[in-house]
Amino acid sequence: MSVNDTAHTDNFAWNRQVYHRLKLALSLNLRRQLFLAVCDDLHLRNQVAARLHSTLAYPVGQVLYQPEDSLESSTPAYPRLATLRLNLSDPNPIAQINQWLTNYPPPIVGGSKDTPGRPLPIPAFQIVGVELLTRQPVAVQRLFLHYLRLSEEYLSTQESSRFLESSLLLWVPRPWLSAIQQSAPQFWDWRTGVFFFAGEPTPTTHNAGYPERFASSRSLDFENFEPSILEQAVAQAELKAAEESDLKFEDDFDFQPETRVNHRRQPQEVSIPIELLKVETKQEQAPVRSSENNLPSLPSLSNISKELTDLVLATINTKIIQDEDEISQAQHMLVEIEQLHSQNASGEILAAAYHRLGNFYRLRIEQGQVNLENLMVAIISYQEAVSFDDTSPQLPDILNDLGTLYWMLYRTPPNSEEGQTYIEQGIEFYKLALKLISPQTHPETYARVQNNLGTAYGDLARFSNPPESWQQAVLAYNEALRYRTVAMEPLKYAACQNNLGTAYWHLGQYNQPVVNLKQAIAAYNLALAHYSPENEPLKYGMIQNNIGTAYWNLAQYEQPGHNLQMAIDVYCDALKYRTAAAVPSGCAATQNNLGTAYWHLANLSQTNKEDKHKYLQLCIAAYEEALALAHSLHASTLSFDLLATHNNLGLAHYQVATDKYFNGDKTTRSQHLEAALDNHLQALNGLSKQPEAYQTTFSYVVKTIRAFHNELGIQGQNLALSKVPGQMLAEILPKL
Repeated sequence: MSVNDTAHTDNFAWNRQVYHRLKLALSLNLRRQLFLAVCDDLHLRNQVAARLHSTLAYPVGQVLYQPEDSLESSTPAYPRLATLRLNLSDPNPIAQINQWLTNYPPPIVGGSKDTPGRPLPIPAFQIVGVELLTRQPVAVQRLFLHYLRLSEEYLSTQESSRFLESSLLLWVPRPWLSAIQQSAPQFWDWRTGVFFFAGEPTPTTHNAGYPERFASSRSLDFENFEPSILEQAVAQAELKAAEESDLKFEDDFDFQPETRVNHRRQPQEVSIPIELLKVETKQEQAPVRSSENNLPSLPSLSNISKELTDLVLATINTKIIQDEDEISQAQHMLVEIEQLHSQNASGEILAAAYHRLGNFYRLRIEQGQVNLENLMVAIISYQEAVSFDDTSPQLPDILNDLGTLYWMLYRTPPNSEEGQTYIEQGIEFYKLALKLISPQTHPETYARVQNNLGTAYGDLARFSNPPESWQQAVLAYNEALRYRTVAMEPLKYAACQNNLGTAYWHLGQYNQPVVNLKQAIAAYNLALAHYSPENEPLKYGMIQNNIGTAYWNLAQYEQPGHNLQMAIDVYCDALKYRTAAAVPSGCAATQNNLGTAYWHLANLSQTNKEDKHKYLQLCIAAYEEALALAHSLHASTLSFDLLATHNNLGLAHYQVATDKYFNGDKTTRSQHLEAALDNHLQALNGLSKQPEAYQTTFSYVVKTIRAFHNELGIQGQNLALSKVPGQMLAEILPKL
């Protein structure tokens, strides 16, 4: 039933013929029919849609229901065709149809004492308003196409969606038809017929603030968006402040290689509390700078989206931009874009202007001015550039940068629980960039984007399906390493291998631990081979720490004695470079790891008594060093649980004091028991809001006080009780 889109001199006759064919198709009331009506003339579209509704919704003279019992009240007319306007805030046609059917379920007719009755047929639905998406942010357009792709699940299965019982007519202009063909192929394949109406495109002068976005349909294909990121050299000072976790990514993200910047992972998960997908700020519009600032007032900017204008002005008026020359540049670029719109400049020229504005703010971000406003201006400018020209040779780099900016948006304060959406959006940009990059002709760019994609999946694992997310990260890093060779970029190769090792380590926490942990160790060792401890001591020590942690995990599954000893050896080597002076938080973390490895090695069944005592002493020394450093640092810089370390140290002291192999005198035993009790009490003091951990630690306190009595008699018990806070005695004494 589809019709070729050809030119027709007699538009009226053609449109009348198409209308009758469309009306016939809808009036057949068949199930699972998907029609698309294509019309660029909105006035004509409105006429045809209204005519279809008036003709088919309540057919004239048709008796919908004739009661068998004349005393039974008749049922109100129920439409055969329902007309819906697309919800632009959540453009999901299927959800709208289902919601309509929930609000207006088919009436039950024909019921009697003996028969249950039957529902009236589900109406057909026509949806208008798709053309209004053109004025929405690119992310909303992408969301609409995403929903169309998801609709294949309803069309291909016997899902409960009741719209399948009837027909769907979707009205679209020609650019959106092309977009659906390319970006929602599953939905397109299910079409029953396409009906083309002849007419001139409706101009958008009624809303000049929202220019048309489509040079061609490809600007709508966000299914595989993948951004380009900038390789980073990590500054020594920043490593000191930020290397707080035991397993770390290096070389996380990079923009296109113009400047070297550092977007390090922050200690906590943060994102932006703004409405998702629309990328709007919550703050009030900032006024334009007055003449008191000796700055020229801006002309009317009616052709630029108010969202973008407000954000740029916010960066000026809140002194996010402080340099007068930069303020002038930002204003000049806004004025230039407005003039280009007024002159009806081509899409390529407009895209270049928006791209320059995005680059201006991206440069500020690279220089360390990472804040919400700068990120938002860069994102919206780049999205406008893509929407006006999706054939630019710079498109893969722009998409890569968009992915990185969304990732940075997720990591920029203030805190929010909406970070998953930003990460997922970044991932989509990365994927689309990869579709546009040939690894054979642009191996460096391809590898850079794959590396970025892997890191984004690693962050996504914090929110959704960790095993799958880490598996995707592993695949992305491995793909990056196919084209990021040692000969080409040895340090970037090493950084990517470290990322791969971390992804394998995390994957091993969920699936095939032995296989994945061994893969992690192999990747870490490949990374280590290309770092010089003389030139890169902090990175070298960090990767050594990662290797040690992987060996420690592996010891839980096989060869515990061998793997724990390997972990200890590597941790000790790491501490040569992760020193307290160079990176105190990293040094504390490795010392904590070392103490735990010694503890487990001491308690293996095959460890003899002499070695056990030696390992416990080494365990105590490592934990004490970790705690001494930790207490000199801010809690936010620590990657390990300080209270758990206090408990572990207390247990090690307790074990030494009560071990019959240990022949120390009463004074030494008392010292170990006092240290055990002090550490458990410190832990207990911080666990008041964690009931389970509090009870466990409380049992350690009671056990230690009993040991005082067993080892040192009543005098020892009294010494122990003198150290316990008075408010706890009433709870402790009955348990002794």
